[in-house]
Amino acid sequence: MPEGDTLARTAAGLRPWLVGRPVLAARAGGLGAVPRVERVLGATVTAVESVGKNLVILFDNGLELRTHLRMHGSWHRYRPGERWRRPPARARFVLEVEGSVAVCFDAPVVELFEQRAQTLHPSLSALGPDLLAEGVDIDEAVRRLRAPARAAMPIGEALLDQRVLAGIGNEVKNEALWQAACSPWTPVGALDDATLSRLVELGRDILREGAATGRRPRHVYHRSGRPCPRCGSIVRMAHQGSDLPRQAYWCPGCQGTGPQG
Repeated sequence: MPEGDTLARTAAGLRPWLVGRPVLAARAGGLGAVPRVERVLGATVTAVESVGKNLVILFDNGLELRTHLRMHGSWHRYRPGERWRRPPARARFVLEVEGSVAVCFDAPVVELFEQRAQTLHPSLSALGPDLLAEGVDIDEAVRRLRAPARAAMPIGEALLDQRVLAGIGNEVKNEALWQAACSPWTPVGALDDATLSRLVELGRDILREGAATGRRPRHVYHRSGRPCPRCGSIVRMAHQGSDLPRQAYWCPGCQGTGPQG
């Protein structure tokens, strides 16, 4: 699943080709196709932004397009008439402006709504601080981690909760925990505020590096069975979480115990 830095780079790639240009054509397809997509025709694109793991496109008529790519979605940009790299049947949303065609393929979430409704949007309004936003509120993210309902939750699961902080995915979570020498299975309530703040800051820094360079550090992620670059112990992997189990990679030598204690 794309993480916040990937969405930031996607938005940065689309922005120069869309912003300030009127929409010449728009169409939607696939299951749950966006209704009344013709409402954006003639409107000018005013912004293309990432919000956590969401990509939003704003129009000057007050409408907003939100996409969430999940595991398989992606945005492409083409020249008019250029051959698409994926079959047209997989296009969920197509936006044409002068000189460019932006196509969203395979995204399970594509919706068009009034910008004024964003504060009431069931997903966007519930997001925690966006770690790629300017002046992100680290203290607010820690406060959300400290919610009583999360005290017994393993920190590896809590960091993926977009209601706590927006943008972190599984790779960034694993790398931040390794850099902080913290086990993914440590309960949130067992960690002090300084450690929680450091984890949030590490997540922010990794995402910013990824947004700027397209690269993230990989010390443990997808490195199970190899030596830890810090202490030499063998990196392990186990699945974590019940609703949507994710792969947790950690070093038992310098991060501590795994799921069995």
